[in-house]
Amino acid sequence: MFDQFRVVTDPVGDSVALSAIFAVLPLLTLFVLLGVLKVKAWLAGLISLAVALVVAVAVYAMPVGQALLSATEGAAFGFFPILWIVINAIWVYNLTVESGHFDVLRRSFERVSPDMRIQAIIIAFCFGALLEALAGFGTPVAITVVMLMALGFRPIHAASVSLLANTAPVAFGALATPIVTLASVTSGANDDSRLTVDTLGAMVGRQTPILAVVVPLMLVALVDGRRGIRQTWPAALVAGVSFGLAQFVAANYISVPLTDIVAALVSAAAVVLLVRVWRPVTPADLGREPAAVPAARGPAEAELADPGTVRAAAASRSGTTTAAPALDGPGGETPSGDPRIDATAPVGRHRTDGDDLAPRPADQARAATAGGRRLADTPAEVVRAYAPYLIIIAIFSVANLGAVKDALATEPWTVKFGWPGLDILGGNGKPLSSVTFTLNWLPAAGTLMILAGILTALVLRVSAGRALRAYGRTYVELRYAIVTVMAVLALAYVMNQSGQTNTLGAFLAAAGGAFVFLSAILGWIGVAVTGSDTSANALFGALQVQTAARAGLDPVLLAAANSSGGVLGKMISPQNLAIAAAAVGMAGREGEIFRKVFGWSLLLLLFMCALVALQGSPVLDWMVP
Repeated sequence: MFDQFRVVTDPVGDSVALSAIFAVLPLLTLFVLLGVLKVKAWLAGLISLAVALVVAVAVYAMPVGQALLSATEGAAFGFFPILWIVINAIWVYNLTVESGHFDVLRRSFERVSPDMRIQAIIIAFCFGALLEALAGFGTPVAITVVMLMALGFRPIHAASVSLLANTAPVAFGALATPIVTLASVTSGANDDSRLTVDTLGAMVGRQTPILAVVVPLMLVALVDGRRGIRQTWPAALVAGVSFGLAQFVAANYISVPLTDIVAALVSAAAVVLLVRVWRPVTPADLGREPAAVPAARGPAEAELADPGTVRAAAASRSGTTTAAPALDGPGGETPSGDPRIDATAPVGRHRTDGDDLAPRPADQARAATAGGRRLADTPAEVVRAYAPYLIIIAIFSVANLGAVKDALATEPWTVKFGWPGLDILGGNGKPLSSVTFTLNWLPAAGTLMILAGILTALVLRVSAGRALRAYGRTYVELRYAIVTVMAVLALAYVMNQSGQTNTLGAFLAAAGGAFVFLSAILGWIGVAVTGSDTSANALFGALQVQTAARAGLDPVLLAAANSSGGVLGKMISPQNLAIAAAAVGMAGREGEIFRKVFGWSLLLLLFMCALVALQGSPVLDWMVP
């Protein structure tokens, strides 16, 4: 049951083609369950894992014990370090919601510019990238779409803008979790010493920054058509170019995990500085004019009067006729830069999850009042709202200093050990490197996020009890995501260590040099189905580098292409469409959002395929590290 196992590529009739028919079954099962039958992701992952185990044992003659141990190692890797990062990052976000500072942050974004196209860039692209950097896994879409609706975006456009913006940052999301996963699965499938987090991150950082340049232009086109590009192209280009340059520099010369944090902050700062000296002409039909929403219809029913143009709408389900909602309470729009007033909230108080009134942050309580109404957001509160992100940057910057990083990479802070009982040899007769598990319990990004969360709770004055309850709720909120990620990683490890991905790699290698064009499509399919660049890298990372070895292609290029191509499938994945639709009250109408973004996804995918093909040719091969 626990006998040693050696990977075989052609177990069925000594034929790679016949063996590939069985090797593809787990992936085919996952695709059909998710994409056709619309089975819940966690259940689809578990069923597909069961299929992979059956194929491993029945077709590849892998001992049952070795197959199960392989699955447990994959599931463990799914939780640590992947979910360990996501859970703790979302906890930090939940602390900002718990303290009321997330609303302060939202209002500060609104004050930068009253133009909805600029707001789309700042919130969906810049702030969405920061959320992707810290948490990923659908978090940016869920949060930015609500913020956009609160600023007057119609539901379908809020969802479409958030999904389109969630592309260029995805490969470095959740503190580069997709890249960490990619390095883990590829280093065990190919002997190339360059298959490390740093090198793969550098390669992805020479692909996705080019996407970043064009995404903001696409955003303003989606919001306001050609007029949007014509009137706001300076802001779009500043956002895209600054993000792309910062992403390239950070990925190649600073820190792969911090890449998106650096890029998001640089891009946001560049746009804010630009709008201080330049403002676009805001058309009347784009401003926040009063717009009636029939009482019998929710915001999702309010359609555009003109294609490509977003007009303000009341983001209220009450059906009352009103101006686009001020974020601090009912009433008309407050001119940009003026303090906002909440006419309904008691001075110095806010409502928590229960009905009891709890004290607002101290500085808010000391805010001046006018006729019993509270003036919003003192400078101290705005600083506190940004504090969690500054804390995270500071902690990770220190942890990535050369001396600190090297010290934390040694025992007892980092422990490496062979997975108990797992004894697998590769086709070359040497033990697979993937059977060695790295438990970097202290320097792990998730552990650093816990430290950031503790400091955040202190700065935002969240009591220990409230912080712990928020932490518990975070696990409850993510329970299905936890099962999904652990199942998909278990599936990936079983396929990789049983030889199933080797078989598929050998089969696809028959495409020869043409595969360099197709590699990004494989990542795109993976993310479109699983909703996660991390999961797609776990599924196809080993396949990419094995195919590269057989076809004489560069494994670093193809591995990176899997991740870079995958980011473009994010906006059309059923999971992310469901998140966006639920957030804007369009549950069951995901197809409408899908039609809005599908064309953009294909266009960007074609661009990425061409870029990867050029990087695999003498034209741009100098870009490969």
